[in-house]
Amino acid sequence: MRALSRLLMATPSTMGSKSSLSEALALLPPLQLYRRILRVHRKKLDPEMRILGDSYLKSEFRAHRNVENPLHIIGFLTEWQLYAQKLEGDTWVGEKLDKNKLDKMSDQQIGQLYELMNAIKNDGEGEGEGQQ
Repeated sequence: MRALSRLLMATPSTMGSKSSLSEALALLPPLQLYRRILRVHRKKLDPEMRILGDSYLKSEFRAHRNVENPLHIIGFLTEWQLYAQKLEGDTWVGEKLDKNKLDKMSDQQIGQLYELMNAIKNDGEGEGEGQQ
């Protein structure tokens, strides 16, 4: 994400004509976005989901720490920023995953999504047993 600082300092005139790269100016820097998401998790998620969400957030940001491709950086930050906005506005409850996004995912990403789904299901089953 080191290339991001160069993108954030760039102006539309230095980047050429209007392109998807000019949208990078509206993105939060990685550290600010990371902190914002942790704050939203603290406010909006119950403790069990917060642990799961925080650990996933931390692992994803660590995994993308040394990415140099500007398009990957912009895509990564855009999706996390949209996630933060949805979580802040409670529009995420009951929302289904967009089919276009699912089609673009790699096999590894689909595997991660499946693991996340199983973790959520197992957490939900554990709560049901403890309440009886």
